[in-house]
This record gives sequence, C-alpha cells and structure tokens, in this order.
Amino acid sequence: MNMGFPGRLLLPDWHPLGRRLAACAGAGKTRIPILLTWLWASMTGFPMADSGIPELTQLRLVNGPSRCAGRVEVLHNQQWGTVCDDSWDLTEARVVCRQLGCGMALSAPRGSRFGQGTDRIWLDEVNCTGTEAALSECRARPWGEHNCNHVEDAGVECSDSVIPDPGPLQLVNGPNRCAGRVEVLHNHQWGTVCDDGWDITDAGVVCRELGCGTALSAPGGAHFGRGSDTIWLDDVNCTGTEAALTDCRARPWENNNCHHGEDAGVVCSDSGISEVAQLRLVNGPSRCAGRVEVLHSQQWGTVCDDSWDLTEARVVCRQLGCGMALSAPRGSRFGQGTDRIWLDEVNCTGTEAALSECRARPWGEHNCNHVEDAGVECSDSVIPDPGLLQLVNGPNRCAGRVEVLHNHQWGTVCDDGWDITDAGVVCRELGCGTALSAPGGAHFGRGSDTIWLDDVNCTGTEAALTECRSRPWGNNNCHHGEDAGVVCSDSALPHLAEVRLLNSPSRCAGRIEVLHNQQWGTVCDDGWNITDAGVVCRQLGCGTVLSAPGGARFGQGTGPIWLDEVNCTGTEAAISECRAKPWGKHNCHHGEDAGVVCSDSGISEVTQIRLVNGPSRCAGRVEVLHNQQWGTVCDDNWDIIDARIVCRQLGCGMPLSAPGGARFGRGSDRIWLDDVQCKGTEIGLSECRARPWGDNNCHHGEDAGVVCTDSGISEVTQVRLVNGSSRCAGRVEVFHNKKWGTVCDDGWDLQDAGVVCRQLGCGTVISAPTGAHFGQGSEHIWLDNVNCTGTEAALSQCRARPWGDSNCTHEEEAGAVCSDSNISEHTSLRLVNGPSHCAGRVEVLHNQQWGTVCDDSWDLAAARVVCRQLGCGTALSAPSGARFGRGSDPIWLDDVHCTGTEAALTDCRARPWGLNNCHHGEDASVVCSDSAITEQTPIRLVDGSSRCAGRVEVLHNQQWGTVCDDSWDLTEARVVCRQLGCGTAISAPGRAQFGRGSDRIWLDDIHCTGTEAALSQCRARPWGLNNCHHGEDAGVVCSDQGQLRLRLTSGPSPCSGRVEVLINDTWGAVCDAGWGLPEAGVVCKQLGCGTALSAPGVAQFGHGAGDVWLEGVSCSGQESLISECQLSRLGPGLCGRGSEASVVCAGQAGSGLLWSVLLGLGAVMVLICGVLLCWRMRRDRAAGNPLGHVHLEELGAPGTPPPPQGAANPESPEEPDSEMTWLVREDAVL
Repeated sequence: MNMGFPGRLLLPDWHPLGRRLAACAGAGKTRIPILLTWLWASMTGFPMADSGIPELTQLRLVNGPSRCAGRVEVLHNQQWGTVCDDSWDLTEARVVCRQLGCGMALSAPRGSRFGQGTDRIWLDEVNCTGTEAALSECRARPWGEHNCNHVEDAGVECSDSVIPDPGPLQLVNGPNRCAGRVEVLHNHQWGTVCDDGWDITDAGVVCRELGCGTALSAPGGAHFGRGSDTIWLDDVNCTGTEAALTDCRARPWENNNCHHGEDAGVVCSDSGISEVAQLRLVNGPSRCAGRVEVLHSQQWGTVCDDSWDLTEARVVCRQLGCGMALSAPRGSRFGQGTDRIWLDEVNCTGTEAALSECRARPWGEHNCNHVEDAGVECSDSVIPDPGLLQLVNGPNRCAGRVEVLHNHQWGTVCDDGWDITDAGVVCRELGCGTALSAPGGAHFGRGSDTIWLDDVNCTGTEAALTECRSRPWGNNNCHHGEDAGVVCSDSALPHLAEVRLLNSPSRCAGRIEVLHNQQWGTVCDDGWNITDAGVVCRQLGCGTVLSAPGGARFGQGTGPIWLDEVNCTGTEAAISECRAKPWGKHNCHHGEDAGVVCSDSGISEVTQIRLVNGPSRCAGRVEVLHNQQWGTVCDDNWDIIDARIVCRQLGCGMPLSAPGGARFGRGSDRIWLDDVQCKGTEIGLSECRARPWGDNNCHHGEDAGVVCTDSGISEVTQVRLVNGSSRCAGRVEVFHNKKWGTVCDDGWDLQDAGVVCRQLGCGTVISAPTGAHFGQGSEHIWLDNVNCTGTEAALSQCRARPWGDSNCTHEEEAGAVCSDSNISEHTSLRLVNGPSHCAGRVEVLHNQQWGTVCDDSWDLAAARVVCRQLGCGTALSAPSGARFGRGSDPIWLDDVHCTGTEAALTDCRARPWGLNNCHHGEDASVVCSDSAITEQTPIRLVDGSSRCAGRVEVLHNQQWGTVCDDSWDLTEARVVCRQLGCGTAISAPGRAQFGRGSDRIWLDDIHCTGTEAALSQCRARPWGLNNCHHGEDAGVVCSDQGQLRLRLTSGPSPCSGRVEVLINDTWGAVCDAGWGLPEAGVVCKQLGCGTALSAPGVAQFGHGAGDVWLEGVSCSGQESLISECQLSRLGPGLCGRGSEASVVCAGQAGSGLLWSVLLGLGAVMVLICGVLLCWRMRRDRAAGNPLGHVHLEELGAPGTPPPPQGAANPESPEEPDSEMTWLVREDAVL
C-alpha cells in the first residue's frame, strides 16, 4: 500500500532524520515502515539505534539579525540557557548551523558578541568533532557546570543568516561597515543624521537594521568626520523596537537646525572594535579640552599621566570628534578628580579608535594620585588666549578690579587667598610695574559677570595669572562682594603707599613701616588699634589681624616717623588711605612704634584655644592650652560677650550662643579658667579678666561652650526620642518655647532622621518611621514639612514650616531609629537598577541574600510602604513586568498584600519566603517621589468642576499653556489623573470641552504608555511645536471629583425635582441615560432627603436653563456622594433638552414623614377593602342575592338562616354589574 507520503513529509531537509528518510525515497514501499517506525519512536520516546541521536536538545540563536545568527541558547530542564565560549570555534558552530538547517558556519564569535544572556549557563568547554547531528551530542562538561559568566556567551553566524541588505542606510568613514557616520538615502541622495537627541537606543536600531549586532556607542559631534551632503534627519527618537531607522520618530526630511559638525555616528558590536569605553573631558573651557575621564563599571574615573603624551591625546580627540590634539597636559592641569583612577601607563600607537583600545595597566591598577590626572586640549576646544587680562573700574589700566577672559566672557577673581604675590603677577603680565597692594572686598566695585577664578595661589614667578594654581574655571564659593583688585606701581596712585612689617621671623608680623618720598619710616602707636592693623594685614595679603601691639613691640625704628594718629574705618585698601596727621607730622618717638601680627604670620600671639566635641571647629566645648596642656573653662559668669571673643579669636564670625552645663560633653583634663569676664574688645580669651590659671570651684558638669555663626548652626534646638526602647529610637520631640512638642511626618524621610541621629550622637539612621509608629504625643506639633539636606548639625537647622504651623494630627508623628538603638531593623530593602536609590527593582534581604519580589498583586499600596520605609517620599508608580530589568537571585516574596500603613514591606501579608509561581520577568518595581525621575512639569486642570476635571494646562518656561487633543485618549488622561492624585481617568474630552485656552499651546501629539509618573515623561513634539488651535484643547475628567454640589428644582418640595449640579459657578442638569433608583438614592442621601421613591427622566420636572453637565452616571447605591459614582463624561452639551434626570425622595426624616407613611398605608387598605367588597357583591348577585345584601353567616354571624334556594333577584343583573365595573376601574385608577 502506498499512501503517497513524500520522503520529507515529517521532517524538513535540514533535519538529519529528514535527510536520511529522503535518501530512502527510492526504496519504494520501504519508506512507509520507516516512517511508521519513526512515528512510534517519537511517540514512545524509544531511541532509534541507527539515528545516533540520544536526545535532540532544542537549540536557538537569539539577539541576532535572523534566526541563523545570534547568541547560542539550548533548552534543558525546560529552561533556556547559554553556552560558554571556552574552546568555542568553527567546529562547534558547524554543528549548530547544521542542526538548525542554516547552511555553513561563517564565524563562531565569542565574548557575548550578540549580547549577554540573563538565564543559566548550561554548557561549557563544548568539544565537537564536526560530525554530530546536534550540539548536545558533543562532548562538554555536565549540564550547568562551568567557570564562566555571561560576558563569555558563545555565538554563531551561519551562511543562511540572511543578514539584511542595508538598503537606504550605511555607516561610512569608519573601520568597516558596522561603524561610522550614519547616512540615509532619500530622494536618490545620501545624507547625514544630526546628533540632536541621538543616543544608544537610536544606534541600536541602526545596528539591527544593518545586521551588525548590538550598539556599543552612539558618538555625535562628527566623530567619524563631517559629511558634505544634505542633513536628512534631526531629532531622531527611537523606542528601540523599530525595524528601520526611518520607522523612528523624527523631524520631517531635511528639516533641521544643525551643521555637519553635529553628524551622528554609530559603533556596533560587529565592527571589530573592542568595547569602546565612554570618554569625556571635564573641567575645561569646552567639551574638547579638560581632564580625561573614562566610564568603567558604570563609574567615571581619571587617567594617570604616566607616559601620557600627544599620541594618546590624538586618540582622545579623534574619539570625541574634537579635531587634532594640541597638547597633552599633565599634573592635573584641569583640576584633580575625586573618583577612581581607572587607567595608568596608557600606551597608544595613535591608530586606535578609542582610548580603551590602547595598551594600559588593568582597569583600576595604578601607582598614582589625582595630582597626576591627565588632560587633553583638542583643536576644536576654542580655548581663549590665556593672556587676556584687564583691571577695570580704577583710575587707569594699572589699577582696578581684576577680570579675566574665559569662554569669550569676562569674569572676576575671588579674593579668597588673594595677596600681594598674586597681584605682582597681574602687574607684571600687564606691564604695570610692581604690585603696591592687593585689595579685596570689591574695593573697585562689584562685577556682574561670572566669577572665573577662586583660591588663586601664585608663586610669583608665573608669566600670566592663568598659570597660577587655582580652582577650576567657574568653581568658587564667592559672591561679587569678594572681587579681587590690584594696584600696580605704574598706576600713578601715590597715596597707596607701600607697606612692610619688619623685625620678626615672618613678613606678616612686625614693626610697620611705610614708604614715602622713597624713604621707609615708622607709624606712631597713638590711636593704633585692631582696625588699623587689619588694613595692613589685608594690604599685605596676610590674612586677618591677630593683634596691634604698640610700644615698639618689634623694636624701634631708625628712620622718619611718617604717620601718627592713624584712624582707619577698616574698609581701606591701604594704610595710606586711612585718616591721619599729615606725612611726617607727629609728637612721638620710636619707643612708640606700632606693630602688627597677622593670622598668616604663624605667630601664636594669644593663648591657643579650640572648640571640641561639636559639629564643626566653630562650635563646641571651649578648651585653652596652658603649660602645654589643654583644659576647659568653667561656665561661672560665662556669657555671650565671652563667647564673642572666642569666635573672633578663632575666625568663626559672631557668637550665636554661650551654652554652659557641659552642653558639648564633659571634659576630662584640667579646668584652667573660671569667672571669665571679657569686655568684648580683647583679641584673645586669655586677655580677659579671670581667676588665676587652674584656680576654680567647678566640676566638668559646668564646662562652657560656644556656638559661632560660621559653625553652620543657626540655633541648636534640643531634640529627644521618646517612647522607644532606648534614647536612640522613638518619637521625635523638639524643645521650643520651653515646651516639648512633636514633629509631623509630612515629607519625613531618612535624611531628616539621619540629622536627629547625628545630633543625639546615636550613630547613623536605620529607619524613619511615620504614622505615630512610637505612639501619639499629646503636646504641641512644633514642626511640619521638615526638609533636611542631611548635612545639618541639628534638626532645627533644616528647612520647615514656621514653629507650630502644621496641618497634622498626632497620628502623623515622625520617629527615628538610629544604629546605636540596638533595635534589629526590619528586613533590609533596596531599589536597584534605577536612576537613584528611590526608584528601581524591589529587592529584599533574606537569609543574607538579596532577592526580588514578584509583581502578582503588586500595587500602589505596596509601593507606598516601600517608599516610606526607604524615606523616599510618596509612591508615584508601582511598575511590574521587570520594568527595571530582571533580577538574577531568588524571588523571595509573592502575592504581597499591603494595606499601605505598614512600617516595612515585610509587615505586609505575602506567601512564605521563597514560595512563588513567578519568574524574573515579573519582578516588581517602585518609583518614589524623591527618585528625581524626569522633572515633573507642573500640571493643572482648569475650568472644570474641581481640580480633578477640566482643561489640561502645563507650566513651561514659567508660562501656563494648553495641550492639543491630537492623539489624546484615556491613556494620556490616566497619567494626568495619577500625577494630580485624582484617581483614575473617566474620560479624555477634546475639542475644548472645557473652554478654549488663551495662552501658548505647549504640547501636541502626546503618546503615553500609561506607566509614566508625569505627563512630561510621555513622548510628544518639542515644546511649543504644534499644528493646532485652541478649539482642540484637551481635557480630562478624573474619578476623584470631590463633592459636587447638588440641588433639586422645579419640584413640589426641596426633596423632589430636577437634579442639577453646580459646575463653574453654573447650575446644570444631569442626563437621564442610565438614570435609575440607585443613582436617585445617592442624590437623596447626599441631600439628606431620605430614600428615593422614584427616578423619573425625560424632563419630568421641566427643562433647565443651563447645560446638561453629567452623562452616564452609574452608582451602586452604596455611595454617599454623587461624585463617588462612575461618570462616563462630564461637560456641557452632552444630552439634548428633554433628557434631564429627576428624583422624588421620601423627604426629611421626622413626624411629617411618619404621618405621610401612615396615611399612605391607610389609603392602600381602604382601596383593598373596597375591591374585595365589590368582588363579593358581584358574586352574590350572580348567586341570586339582591344588591347590597350580604349573608351574615358568610360574615361569620351565628344563627343566620341560609337563603332560600332559587330566590330570584328582583333587579336586572346588567345595571349593578356595569356600575360595579366602573367603581372597580375607578379604584384601580386611584
């Protein structure tokens, strides 16, 4: 029997069994038994002895351009996994290609050429002879046994991979077809793509379209040279799923604002270029000059300058598309980095495409520090001439405010560290002679442009100011009140006399001498004080003044006494600017020569002092050094005047407080001073009156403290943690107005709690519980909306509402748990793979191993618990489906059910640890409000019934504008409602449903996926670019409408009539579509009118004068407010006139309602009795009884004789029947 089966019916040619069966086709009927035998073997699992295939493990190639090229994956134990590339070569690739029927093997790429897998690595050290029918027949380690990671995933390219024809796309000017400048073919002409918005996603589409693997980098800035033809595409925005670049969103063809210096490029994995580490130049005048930094392991780091020269610089400039290398500066010319030093001893040949291709030590291995950070200057850096310098706002070009030119813009120099040496370099560079003075404090007026330089430190030998050491360009902590100035000798300002300090070991201390008439002379100490001396210190660039000794403290001079009765205000640039007697006129001798001691002299003029055990050097316990031993000061008579001396002596500004009682802890050494009494004019604390050294009647519980303005402490309010297990855990309470009070948990997070822990000396923060976790307080709520940066020394320094101003109850009180509390915290929790620690994939720590959470039942309530536990604000979204990538460790939790009030995720209900029915494609995620994900553009709904319904408006460039309704639907509306916290979206009306806006139309063609946290995260045209008018303004109606005002009109009572709602200060009706008793019941309940008796429609109580506002109201009957019901649409003009809904309610509860009910019941009883009586009379008449005669025995009367049989009825039966019929009908009508 020949059933006509072809030899290749069951298996294709490429299958080994199919080829064997095909070879038997000439054997006539023998192929049927062969087929039957093969079928039997397939169904029973019996191995065929002649097939040589013990098990044909399934195989696939993924992440390539076709099914015949990609990463090798095999199926084992019902799970796909990769193959390690150890010993992987063309022999193994041939087996793969043959097994898949993909022709011959072209290559056997290693090193995860087609991307890294995420599942198991099933095979390692595969060794094929080349004759095997399947990869699983080759020799290899046991399944799952390997010493590899996914960086070593093996790949294959077969001859039948059918790598697509690049068609209208090419990469040019690169090392091969898989790397270069992107060019597209349009209108029979090749052109380039602008790099505006160009990124790795766009590059990925190009690589896939060209069959070049995955994208390694997406360089812009004409990295592969400038094109010369048309720029065809700009603002390309791919999602990554497109089959071709032309499928991506972009501006119209040839519409761009670019030049060929912005041509986009691509480097694909098949380019043969080893992975190109990202590179940047920072801290320079442009992106083409600066300190070299490379990205490795997701962290930027610097390059050591060992062996660094122009060859390496050329590679950097070429990689960045910055032209030729001009120089390769070493020695941290562009400032010192602060992160890792990634590369050292880099040795390039000059032909490499990227710096990471050059020979170097292994990543992170070096013998350098950041002083050796390498830099590069490229030809496209447009570095301004460093010699451009000017002195402005002075009497001439040789005196004035110092300004330098950088990035084509003039800017000032800060006076931090500015001294006569720096000024000397300026004068020499300008050819203005020598420096007379280096005034700071904006002596020549405040500048208005950028402050370019700060902390300038010249040696005095530099040829230009820009050669001096300083902070990087534009990096400063100054304001224009600190602009530096210079007065040079050629400025023709004789009144700014030169000054010097002599006869001491330092140039910043000594006898003061001034130069007049080309002769040095002294200054008399009449009236000489700390203010005068301060001018000298500033003029000399010697810091601040320590003391102003007179009486020839530094010896007697021998020349003229030039100045007497000097009286400075303290703002002068030079001592010669102060008021004084005329030059040479005095009544003094050299025994009265004045002296100066400046802070930069290194001379300890007064007893050394320090503040210890505080948050900074300007706050703490006061200690003084005496007899080479530190000791404390007793707080007897200690006050703010004494504290002022301490702050001034330490250069810490003014005193804030002078706490006693060992506020900053008890000292353990000597108590040196007691009964200190300062006048306030002393230079040092040791000059104040006090008991003799060491003489006191105190103990260390009386140690004095000081808090100065430069301590960063505004005023340290006392704080405590109560109702916890220790002083380092509990409800946060602060002391204000002599009363303790609590802190509201609005905005309370880990940073705020961290400040509390540090202030209390309780270590680091573990958690920041909210919701009165440690019980409710009973006193004032002192603080609300606390917002700490985390660097504050005390909670009272954090930003917050004014004291006592809050909108909280005691149920919202904040708490803190510190590391020194000895409280074992909830299971550790983290968000990973996101842009910050407040957004990402949820992972929990269990059994000392991190694992993920399955997204079954995952919702915003659970996300809220996560955000609160991490101190990350509120939950914006709870994305599922491995939104932030798949985890690789255990899935610890599944079916998590939170109420939203739990303190930690592990407090929520869930399956037992590790018990789940999930895979990592279901990993749950969270985005919290403090995640800093995409700045959320402010949004509002206007001209609607509430803040949750109306015309959509967004704030951009400080101006509100509307959104066009092109492509506007419920998906976009959901994002708006979620962003506003208005529940879910009910409708997304367009066509200016809520009126026309009058400002800009900001957004058009918005496309949201529905998972965005804000509307500004959705894809849309650029801001302000649209083809709309205000008749197309988009609107939104959200579910959380708040309480709509209702009334019943045109009815007989306040509790019956036409239903109307108040929207936009206008009353409007409700459409009767779908209107029924449940809806009417909610209206009656909201109005306090009892229950609903009926829900008439079709304008039962007449037509209203306004619009019909609500349509498709659907209530369950359990709601308390009509706004809690579902509304299909909200807006004017939805239903026609005659469709207005009405309500008849039972009325107000009370005696009136009771009487109405009783009267109604009585009327019903009368009607029933009447009907029964009529029926009985008709039956009696039919039986011969006269009209109106009722037999008593039928009514229950005893002894009544029965009527005679056959008694005639004297009246015609028709008449009473007719009358009774009318009565019954009348009753029925009634």
